[in-house]
Amino acid sequence: MRKLVLVSRPRRFGKSYAASMLSAYYSAGCDSRHVFEGLAIARDATFERHLNAYNVVNLDMTEVIHAAGVRGAVEEVSRLLLPELRSLAPDAGQSDAGMGNELTSTLFDVARKTGRKFVFVIDEWDAVYRLAKDDQQAQDTYAEWLRALFKGGTFTDTTIQGAYLTGILPLKKHGHQSAVSDFREYTMVRPGDYAPYVGFTQEEVVALCARHDMDLADMRRWYDGYDLPKAGRLYAPYSVMEACAHGETGSYWVSTEAYESLRPYIEMDFDGLQTDIVRAIGGGSLHVDPDTFQNDMTSIRVKDDVLTLLVHLGYLTYDTTSHTVRVPNAEVRAEMARSVARSSHPKLLELMRTSVQLLDDITNLREDAVAAGFAHVHDRDCSPLFYNNEQSLRSVVKLAYFAYKDNFTQFEELPGGKGYADLVYLPKKDSGMPIFVIELKRNDSAEGAIAQIKNRDYPAQLKDRNEEILLVGINYDAESKEHTCVIEQLPPLAS
Repeated sequence: MRKLVLVSRPRRFGKSYAASMLSAYYSAGCDSRHVFEGLAIARDATFERHLNAYNVVNLDMTEVIHAAGVRGAVEEVSRLLLPELRSLAPDAGQSDAGMGNELTSTLFDVARKTGRKFVFVIDEWDAVYRLAKDDQQAQDTYAEWLRALFKGGTFTDTTIQGAYLTGILPLKKHGHQSAVSDFREYTMVRPGDYAPYVGFTQEEVVALCARHDMDLADMRRWYDGYDLPKAGRLYAPYSVMEACAHGETGSYWVSTEAYESLRPYIEMDFDGLQTDIVRAIGGGSLHVDPDTFQNDMTSIRVKDDVLTLLVHLGYLTYDTTSHTVRVPNAEVRAEMARSVARSSHPKLLELMRTSVQLLDDITNLREDAVAAGFAHVHDRDCSPLFYNNEQSLRSVVKLAYFAYKDNFTQFEELPGGKGYADLVYLPKKDSGMPIFVIELKRNDSAEGAIAQIKNRDYPAQLKDRNEEILLVGINYDAESKEHTCVIEQLPPLAS
């Protein structure tokens, strides 16, 4: 393993906890044995060798910037560190060791005189790039400072035992190369061996649910969905902890933060972006090439850059096998839907209006209006290449319902009676909405779709529900491109 590591994760995924934990483990300035004894690390063969064995520099770059501004961040780090370093070796940095600037020369002398190398732990490493999006001078100064510390060669080899950088973004690219090339990166797109530590694992959440009397299926629906290679199911850790602390599931994102971070990107003028965002909210997957992304928030040139950034921000999750992204869980979906609903972008407003109108037409049994509405969405949002694909029609239904994701739980291929219903929307408690059982047909008839729902008794699974049930049959004729709809109303089966 390389000794220079960068691990990027979204907000609320425990970056600062990890940084504090590593500092406590490595720092010679404290005795943290009692913290780690009894944990898995204590059984590792290298535990004793590294425990409290190094000089640790622990920096939170957001705090540094808050004190000195983005242009003064590098000088502020030196101002903070030099007095502490010279308390360990008073004449450090005075000799001409050929290590470059005053800070690196002082670090070199302290390591040589004390016999202890340094471990750098830098939290929010990317704060300069995020907070100084348009200040190239500040970014270049910071990049040069990182290079001076971690460029390899004599200084890094003799002075640095290891470095752990964590933030939201991967290392900034210049062209196709990283600005500091000696780091091994573990990101939300390519998490590698760090994948099990990105969030809470299934095993951990099972234990937490048992301890706090929480429903595992409910926790899974709200916070699961980050299916990273080598990790299996992964849950958003902050939200799981909040749910356990409050005794109930729900959205624990700060909605204003979600909206403000999303709005500039989902409103970008890239062909099809807004429709794709809505399609993802509705449960669809989107193909993406993450390699075009330059690992910053300003060099956004194509739609794939936006979608990749949303992966790093935690709003989407990336499947390395299919090269697709999707919304991971109900919590994120709710926040994205709210952000779309608050947008003033004309395309997003039109998509929202269409969704609201379609649901109103279905609820009020306006069959012709529903058929016309689905035809409109189908023509507007589906690629001609896949227009006649059955999955295309399913995608149209999801688009139609996206405005009401907060009101429903969506199920695809829900078991019932003698088969599987295409789509079932179960209203959440107190939403006042009916249950929708939807069957899709191609080159058949909407009446045939309703007959299949009844013959295979798809509503059988809903016998304990108290809501009214609407059976919705939709057929698409590939030759005529005509859409038809039949809706039937059933009383609550529990009554």
